[in-house]
Amino acid sequence: PLPAPWKQHGSSQNPLSRGFLPNPRMGTFIGVYLPCLQNILGVILFLRLTWIVGVAGVLESFLIVSMCCTCTMLTAISMSAIATNGVVPAGGSYYMISRSLGPEFGGAVGLCFYLGTTFAGAMYILGTIEIFLVSALFWAETAEGEAAAMLHNMRVYGTCTLVLMAMVVFVGVKYVNKLALVFLACVVLSILAIYAGVVKTAFDPPDIPVCLLGNRTLSRRGFDICAKFHTANNSTTPTALWGLFCNSSMPSATCDEYFAQNNVTEIQGIPGVASGVLLDNLWSAYTDKGAFVERKGTPSVPVPEESRASGLPYVLTDIMTYFTMLVGIYFPSVTGIMAGSNRSGDLRDAQKSIPTGTILAIVTTSFIYLSCIVLFGACIEGVILRDKFGEALQGKLVIGMLAWPSPWVIVIGSFFSTCGAGLQSLTGAPRLLQAIARDGIIPFLQVFGHGKANGEPTWALLLTALICETGILIASLDSVAPILSMFFLMCYMFVNLACAVQTLLRTPNWRPRFRYYHWALSFLGMSLCLALMFICSWYYALVAMLIAGCIYKYIEYRGAEKEWGDGIRGLSLNAARYALLRVEHGPPHTKNWRPQVLVMLNLDEEQRVKHPRLLSLTTQLKAGKGLTIVGAVLEGTYLDKHVEAQRAEENIRSLMGVEKTKGFCQLVVSSNLRDGMSHLIQSAGLGGMKHNTVLMAWPESWKQEDNTFSWKNFVETVRDTTAAQQALLVAKNVDLFPQNQERFGDGDIDVWWVVHDGGLLMLLPFLLRQHKVWRKCRMRIFTVAQVDDNSIQMKKDLQVFLYHLRISAEVEVVEMVENDISAFTYEKTLMMEQRSQMLKQMQLSKTEREREVRVRERVGVGHPHGRAQQGSPSEQSQNGSCCHALLSHQAQLIHDRNTASHSVVATRTQAPSTPDKVQMTWTKEKLIAEKYKNKEPGVSGFKDLFSLKPNQSNVRRMHTAVKLNGVVLSRSRGAQLVLLNMPGPPRNRQGDENYMEFLEVLTEGLNRVLLVRGSGREVVTIYS
Repeated sequence: PLPAPWKQHGSSQNPLSRGFLPNPRMGTFIGVYLPCLQNILGVILFLRLTWIVGVAGVLESFLIVSMCCTCTMLTAISMSAIATNGVVPAGGSYYMISRSLGPEFGGAVGLCFYLGTTFAGAMYILGTIEIFLVSALFWAETAEGEAAAMLHNMRVYGTCTLVLMAMVVFVGVKYVNKLALVFLACVVLSILAIYAGVVKTAFDPPDIPVCLLGNRTLSRRGFDICAKFHTANNSTTPTALWGLFCNSSMPSATCDEYFAQNNVTEIQGIPGVASGVLLDNLWSAYTDKGAFVERKGTPSVPVPEESRASGLPYVLTDIMTYFTMLVGIYFPSVTGIMAGSNRSGDLRDAQKSIPTGTILAIVTTSFIYLSCIVLFGACIEGVILRDKFGEALQGKLVIGMLAWPSPWVIVIGSFFSTCGAGLQSLTGAPRLLQAIARDGIIPFLQVFGHGKANGEPTWALLLTALICETGILIASLDSVAPILSMFFLMCYMFVNLACAVQTLLRTPNWRPRFRYYHWALSFLGMSLCLALMFICSWYYALVAMLIAGCIYKYIEYRGAEKEWGDGIRGLSLNAARYALLRVEHGPPHTKNWRPQVLVMLNLDEEQRVKHPRLLSLTTQLKAGKGLTIVGAVLEGTYLDKHVEAQRAEENIRSLMGVEKTKGFCQLVVSSNLRDGMSHLIQSAGLGGMKHNTVLMAWPESWKQEDNTFSWKNFVETVRDTTAAQQALLVAKNVDLFPQNQERFGDGDIDVWWVVHDGGLLMLLPFLLRQHKVWRKCRMRIFTVAQVDDNSIQMKKDLQVFLYHLRISAEVEVVEMVENDISAFTYEKTLMMEQRSQMLKQMQLSKTEREREVRVRERVGVGHPHGRAQQGSPSEQSQNGSCCHALLSHQAQLIHDRNTASHSVVATRTQAPSTPDKVQMTWTKEKLIAEKYKNKEPGVSGFKDLFSLKPNQSNVRRMHTAVKLNGVVLSRSRGAQLVLLNMPGPPRNRQGDENYMEFLEVLTEGLNRVLLVRGSGREVVTIYS
């Protein structure tokens, strides 16, 4: 039997378990070709195509249709590639985009497609009502308020129709699907009737008279006879037309000047294919709003500009026309190519049917549109084409007059086709919204994922109807069309992008069955979609992009984390790889140098972080810029500790989230802490993205017996960073550092600058002050001068240097006066050495050594030195909290003087750490460490130990540390942070413990200290 996980996985993928097979499966023709045909052919073909041909001319109309059809064809090719790359469940285009480009793009484009489909529903309903009002039933008889009445009628009837359609959809989709074929039959019959009508005009053009006054078209609404006078029974009487233009029906009446000057003529509205009218209709005739619809080439006597009285029966243009606007109005008539892919769940073989059916449908409809443009231009008089509402034909549909056998074929066919398309939109849009809601990527849409017991999306339908109603309230087909053009174009653009990205990335999972695609075609399609968006309407395009952008950012910010293996993630990986390869060559220029930090965290027994404030400091120092690697070491073997390692990594990541530390977590399991830290320093990072600075906490309890992170590890890590030419920051008293939420109202960041080590000491306070925590703090720089130095000149030089660095800070030079070594210093040094010396003299077994430690501890308590030592911390803790840096520096300077080596390297600074109480206890680690350092072959008695005299160089160093600590405390007592140069560890490892003691004394009594040891590389420059 299969293991449980396999069973579960298998059952979820099994088609039978989802109730697929019992459904009747559809083939290419019924499932894809016909739905696409029905969605593509629709309201625009019947209501606007003749008008577009008349206004733009045959050539420009041909260009508009070719552009739009090319756009959809390229999109269909990309869509076919995506649709055949695996199973596409319900959700169609949304599913394809979201799984290819990720939840953010998927959600943004899915909602755009949803809005497009919803507005398409509004457009179809408006088309239905326009046919109903203008052609089938009646028209507001009075010219007064005609347009306003028409708009109100559209709103009222449109709303009623919407409610009716929504109820049909709510009651059951099966009725919509049953009616779909009836509606489609109407569309096909209508188109066949148009072609039949065109053929008939070649030998028997219909008699459709159009009345012209001069070259202006007249609206056949208030008169029947197209003449000024009517002769009957040998008497001539003025016609109804005369009454419309004159103030009385008498021949002597005062008439409109243009009416008086020009003749009334009657022409044939549909002269037929053989008439050669095509040549007149080749070129465009764009006009402003309210212009007369005029016939080219007809004589006309111009008159002075008269007031266009609304009562005169002229046919006027209702909107201003121009090329780009027509593209926006026409584009919705080529949408609907997704109809097949949206039904992918119901197809017998979706991977075969979707490409074939969609592309065939686009080819068919493109042919119909292009042929119709040429045929309309060749058959119909220009003024009739430009007469949008058929006023010259008494309100009849222009296309209906062309059709054979009867105009009613077109009226009924177009009415049902727009009804059907409206129902399809109201059926499809809620399902799309439901699919998005159920994915859970947009939290506030969750409610729309629910529906009736059978899964019908009730709430989604309600929202769709409300959005649709806003479109109906606009009440103008020409205003709604460009809105949905935007949303569809946006959707198509991302389908092309998805295909192009997947193809270029060559993802192993990208294996479409449809072979006839190429990334260049997808890019061309994407560019065309973008161009068409801005051609249609640049402001609508910007609004649509803004909406999509807002949804994208919202999903990124609030949405659920989805891992769909999308192309954008692959794109990010490719871009990251490319960038890393570019960064590889050579170190960065000084101008680009910023601390790329490796943060060394200590973990407790439960794999939790010991000093979380270290991450707070990292965040304040980095402000999200550059590289941050958070490293930690677990002791043991990876096989035994991999579960703990996983838990520790999760803990660190969650803490990084809380502290808003943007970076990477790297955890190493090693046989001991020392090796683990060395491995991290050597190998953390990738390629050019490696750290150049190590940040760690001072080992607070370095003198305690049970401390695993012993002082040895610390000193060796200091040596490692120096060897790796990396800077080191040690935070002392790290738990006193501020959290990211805290704000210092004022205060100082004091820099005690003794050795120039590349300017890191200058750069760190500047970087910290970029963060809100430290923003209001002032920066002060103290530098140390000997008695014989020219301190005034030093101060001037430093001020000039800072000015050129563009860093604002107060500068102060502190003079160190040589004075006698105090008894306290002498005592402290002696105790430090006694402890080391004693360990060297003991060559005992391990158990005896441990027993001796306990004895010495008891001796230490009663010894006079012990008392002196206990007094020392209290003495020093009275000092302020800002002077550690000077101490450490002078300790190093004294050391240099004694060894006669004034090398800069010896005095480079290192990183900050946490301070600790000075307790001169004998620890087990120190005993073991000192065992190997014994150079005297003989073992002398304990009395030699107490007759020791301290080493003079150690006394001098201790003196400098105590002295410098005092000076720092006197100047920086109230500072929020003190930065000090950190001296390097001694070359001879025997002095390691003394080195720790010097650093401890140097920083004693200070609250927050950052010990800084530069890498010796310049990190600040005065040049731009």
